[in-house]
Amino acid sequence: MTRTRTPVVSGWFTGEGDAFRLLGTRCSACTSVFFPREDASCRNPGCGGGDLEEVPLSPRGRVWSYTDGRYRPPSPYVSDPELPWEPRTLIAVELAAERLVVLGQAVPGVTVADLTVGMEVEVVPGVLSEDAETTWTTWHWQPTGARG
Repeated sequence: MTRTRTPVVSGWFTGEGDAFRLLGTRCSACTSVFFPREDASCRNPGCGGGDLEEVPLSPRGRVWSYTDGRYRPPSPYVSDPELPWEPRTLIAVELAAERLVVLGQAVPGVTVADLTVGMEVEVVPGVLSEDAETTWTTWHWQPTGARG
């Protein structure tokens, strides 16, 4: 049986492989970029507002901070309580061009021992979880040059 690939949050990312990008929005008045995307109004308190346009975010950034999640997060995070919890490496990545920090998980196998503040990482497609019918897709951060 083939599982349906479904984004965990619709409209936050697009593409596959090298064309994979996180999607944000940019205000036409103040040029602020937002992630997660904003579709209603500019979140910049100093802006009178403008039209918001969807923009792909930079595919690479630098590690701003990182940690490991050693506990199962509470609801609404979905995880199978019958399976043992595996720690997740969480990374905050600074996107210089957009002047913002985006959070996400590291690719499986990357631990805090593999990371340093300031190192370059790239966004890649990832899987958050799977059930009998669905593969829930997301994004992961991967150190550059780590692809096989």
